[in-house]
Amino acid sequence: MALQISATNPEHPALLLELPWQTPLAEWPEEYLVPLPRGISRHVVRYARAGDEVIAVKELAERPALREYGLLRDLDRLTIPAVDALGVVTGRTTADGGPLEPVLITRHLRGSLPYRSMFETTMRPATVHRLMDALAVLLVRLHLAGFAWGDCSLSNTLFRRDAGAYAAYLVDAETGELHPRLSAGQREYDIDLARVNISGELLDLEASGALHPSVDPVDFGTEICARYQRLWEELTRTSVYPAGKYHYIERRIRRLNDLGFDVAEMQIEHASNGDTVTFVPKVVDAGHHQRQLLRLTGLDAEENQARRLLTDLESWMATQDDYAPGDPLGARPEVLAHRWVREVFRPTVRAVPRELWGPMDPAEIYYELLERRWYLGERAQHDIGLDAAVADYVANVLPKARETLEPTEESLRTDADRTDADRPGV
Repeated sequence: MALQISATNPEHPALLLELPWQTPLAEWPEEYLVPLPRGISRHVVRYARAGDEVIAVKELAERPALREYGLLRDLDRLTIPAVDALGVVTGRTTADGGPLEPVLITRHLRGSLPYRSMFETTMRPATVHRLMDALAVLLVRLHLAGFAWGDCSLSNTLFRRDAGAYAAYLVDAETGELHPRLSAGQREYDIDLARVNISGELLDLEASGALHPSVDPVDFGTEICARYQRLWEELTRTSVYPAGKYHYIERRIRRLNDLGFDVAEMQIEHASNGDTVTFVPKVVDAGHHQRQLLRLTGLDAEENQARRLLTDLESWMATQDDYAPGDPLGARPEVLAHRWVREVFRPTVRAVPRELWGPMDPAEIYYELLERRWYLGERAQHDIGLDAAVADYVANVLPKARETLEPTEESLRTDADRTDADRPGV
């Protein structure tokens, strides 16, 4: 049988032909290989260079190779974080005509590391939590798409920091199954396999002395499953709101924040009986929202302020007629963001008399107004709107704040005027 290369890109076969397919993968010369960390695998896996790209090459039988190739392409179509399938090479033979196993070729995810190798180093507790969050998000996204992994492990998952985002990526789809929808039993079985595999690998690292003493293998596997369950419940429960109940959306976002997740993407679909809200969470690094707000609007704010303002911006954009994510004919997010600044942010901030601002800047004023609207909406059980929030804030909040910040006679006394009895600690 002649050598055959099935590839997703017509440019790849020419580059791949330069590799030594007549040699068993375990014996490939060093000149073709790229020394990158990899997890444990039941198959021979090597990283190699093909032109300007680094590829992962895995030897396995033809049928599972073609099946995994198809599954990875399906995951790409569903926008699930997974490695890109580049091709399958079949008909391999040695120089003397002996048969060799086919190989599956995927693109190496630049800047990524296997989860297993992350635990061979010393990590801060915050990083450990982000690793758990990112893996929980990946499992939820796979299950929402109807994909049962069947072999989630630290070796089969890549971790990458990209533009402030922490994300986990699926590497090995060999045992996966794609369904229109997963049952509760299929999800529970998949999660239980993940718990056993993850804890087992950590126990293996602990036995070899490579695991940091602060990481408990059993607790880590259990905690990932617990985070998955909390996130799944929050994301999948029915979210149909009556018209005008937009403060319910903010309540959902706050609950996700309390679970340790930031809503980096939000989609609102209008229906005849209300608004259906679907969240796609991302685990983000400190400063992510600050940079995103500055890029979209030019507003410079603190991280917590930026997170809150971006949530308001996304909610407002979803109400605009020309808001069509993914549609090339729709308005660009940057255009909508600047319209929001011009039509919503600036008029709202200017409605608060400048002499009442005190030390607060515009971003803090708007943040305070959003918090006031949230509080009043919860009390009234409906969205009261920004105008009502501004009126209440100016009438009932700012006067009390100014009284608190108003300098007293004592605070105006200089240190030279004080006696020893006035000075603390004397």
